[in-house]
Amino acid sequence: MGRKQIVITKEQLLNAMKMTKSNMACARYLGISYMHYSRYAKSYIDEETGKTLFDLHKNQAGKGIRKFLGGKDPDLKAIMDGELYIKSYNLNRYKDRLIQEGYIEECCNSCGFNEQRVQDYKTPLLIHFKDKNKENWRIENIELLCYNCYFLYIGDVFNEKQIKNIEEDAPVKKDDTVDWEMDENMLEHFREIGLADEDDAEDYIARL
Repeated sequence: MGRKQIVITKEQLLNAMKMTKSNMACARYLGISYMHYSRYAKSYIDEETGKTLFDLHKNQAGKGIRKFLGGKDPDLKAIMDGELYIKSYNLNRYKDRLIQEGYIEECCNSCGFNEQRVQDYKTPLLIHFKDKNKENWRIENIELLCYNCYFLYIGDVFNEKQIKNIEEDAPVKKDDTVDWEMDENMLEHFREIGLADEDDAEDYIARL
């Protein structure tokens, strides 16, 4: 049986258009793919102008849309509200800021786990996007899960080879270096769940 198609009504589209400034942002707001969004937006006609909703919401010049180009941290509220394009922003940094500024609690959203490591007071939590859309960073789409709940309800954090190494390796001394042998796909996966820093992903994971 195929996956059930999500139907987007004209009213839903019009409401999303009021809250966003481009078609891409509108798709993220609705939590659907851009292709799925454009199919519906092009099928509905605005009675006053005779144009499709897709054409009405075009913003190729990016007017009114801020983009994060690096450097100083961008406005957190703008990211949370979906007003800021965040493709190049570090997900792990976003998670830390949400916790530090009190927008989300530093605990597992499923089981409430909130224990911290003694040496650095880190809590092992991963970001999960509720609607499965990893480009929808709106605050209502973000939740934190502990490793156990992420494994139970979402999927594996590590690949089979890494799990095998973890289970078979002798205890690691503080001055030893763990060879994770990660490829770019695994590094990207860790970044997507807020487990890796952009610049030193392998070192960061080795320190966990």
